[in-house]
Amino acid sequence: MDTVLLLAAIVAAWLWLDSLHKRDIAVAAGKQAAQRYGLQFLDDTVAFTHLWVGRDDVGRLQLRRTYDFEVSGTGADRLPCSITLLGRRVVALDIPPHRDNVVSLH
Repeated sequence: MDTVLLLAAIVAAWLWLDSLHKRDIAVAAGKQAAQRYGLQFLDDTVAFTHLWVGRDDVGRLQLRRTYDFEVSGTGADRLPCSITLLGRRVVALDIPPHRDNVVSLH
């Protein structure tokens, strides 16, 4: 029983430390995306929202994590965004349309 508890504690500690590292990757990717689109990355952080298992390009199981964050186009607005990592690779980035990236047809 003690071995099972120790193993569970080790797995929990690994998951926590791994999650901190992945959060840092998500923050850096969010900042880079905001800068690319001329937006402000608000609050200098991301919020963890989803965790599930996915497969990478060669079929290996990886943890798939989604983080939410906010950006601003004017300094007065807040646009909700999300970023998804599969392992340490960014596989999805969702930044909604804002005034600088919407094409007017008029």
